[in-house]
Amino acid sequence: MVQECLTNVHRHSGSPTATVRIFRMDDQVSVEIRDAGRGISSEKNAAFKSIGQVGVGMRGMQERLRQFGGSLVVNSDGNGTVVVARFPVSRAAAAVANMREVA
Repeated sequence: MVQECLTNVHRHSGSPTATVRIFRMDDQVSVEIRDAGRGISSEKNAAFKSIGQVGVGMRGMQERLRQFGGSLVVNSDGNGTVVVARFPVSRAAAAVANMREVA
């Protein structure tokens, strides 16, 4: 998902940079990719919000996240695009991660 987003930033946004943040809250992981490019056109943005699909890359990301029980949120305007993927992690995996953070 991160690779697809960064490819889209490079190909379509015109942004020279992108920020990737990965964070976990309880039993959910979020991955956020943000750029400062021209954004997704209002027509494509509306299509994504209404029917949930825009292009092949977005469909692929949605499908991968759906398989993990996750979701994809895209916010875009003339000041860039923010893509946030959220997916659950098991409580056992979260507990192991917490133990590593303490160690």
